[in-house]
Parts: sequence; C-alpha cells; structure tokens
Amino acid sequence: AWLLTAKALARLYPDELPQRGSIKVELRETVDAGTAGVMASVAALVTGAAGEGGFKGIAGLHGRRNLLAFGAPIAATMRFTRLDTQRAVNATYHPERVPMPSEIKPLLAAATAAQAGDEAHTAFGRGWQAWVRSILIDHRDDPQLVELTG
Repeated sequence: AWLLTAKALARLYPDELPQRGSIKVELRETVDAGTAGVMASVAALVTGAAGEGGFKGIAGLHGRRNLLAFGAPIAATMRFTRLDTQRAVNATYHPERVPMPSEIKPLLAAATAAQAGDEAHTAFGRGWQAWVRSILIDHRDDPQLVELTG
C-alpha cells in the first residue's frame, strides 16, 4: 500500500508536493475483501482521503468525505485522482515479483498454533518483517513490482 501510494503520488505530482485532502483514492476490492481495508488505511493516512465518516470541512472548504471508495470498477489495485486537474493514475501491485520466502508458511502455522509460545511468535515476526523489508527496500525500484498507468 505504501509503495502504491508513494509511486502514484510521485507520478501525479512530479514537480510539487502532493496536496493532502485533494486526492481521491479508489480501490478495486470491496471494503471487506482481502487487505483492502489495510491498504485504504495507508493511502488515507498519506492522502487525507476519507469515506463517508471523514472530515466534513470548515465552512464548505477542505472536506475529505467521500474521497475514499471501495469496489471501484477499475482494473488496477488502486486509482489515485487529483481533484484539481482530474488526472488519474492507476496503480497495480504485483506481489509475485517478490515471492514469499518458503519458511514463512511453516512459521505462521507454528505461531498460530494453540500451544505457540513467544519463540514461535518472534520467529514468525522476524521472517515476515524480513520479507516486508525486501519488498520495501530491496525491490522498491523494481518497475514490475508496482505498475503505473495513466
């Protein structure tokens, strides 16, 4: 979610800082599907976009309600649209570019077992964080990890 958001905003605002609260964010998945809620939370934190319960604005200005939408009819994972220019960028995440290490699934099983102890939780946490680090640091510039169109 962070890479999608950062790369989309860099494309939308190549020579200026993104304007928080002036960006609409749409997700293809519904709010209750997969990781859509988590991804939306990251994008919302950065962009200021909010759903119907978001900031209503002051004297009709700076409102952020209804700038975050789920179940959008888009082919991409997420779409980011500048409200001032209506320019949009579609962002698609390709996690298969950084495959999950084979030890993650057994570590997850051990960590979620009824008798799991601190050691199992710690081992899973370390493995998971190593994979996330690889995605965010080692592969951040891989043009096939995050595909941008528009």
